[in-house]
Amino acid sequence: MSVEVIVMAKKAGVTQTGTNIQEVKQQNAQSAGQGQYGTEFAGETSVAEVKKYNQQAEAKKAKKSSK
Repeated sequence: MSVEVIVMAKKAGVTQTGTNIQEVKQQNAQSAGQGQYGTEFAGETSVAEVKKYNQQAEAKKAKKSSK
């Protein structure tokens, strides 16, 4: 039985799968602040509305547990 070992030369700035690290960083920098997934929902959330909803939910919970 023989085993062949293939050693690939490492390229600076490239991942093992061949992804260009600088290119990814550049794309991330360009998409920052453009309302990409993950940030768009936070801008639409009203803190006061969420607090009001939470208070109502707690009040309902308290009513149910006191019965």
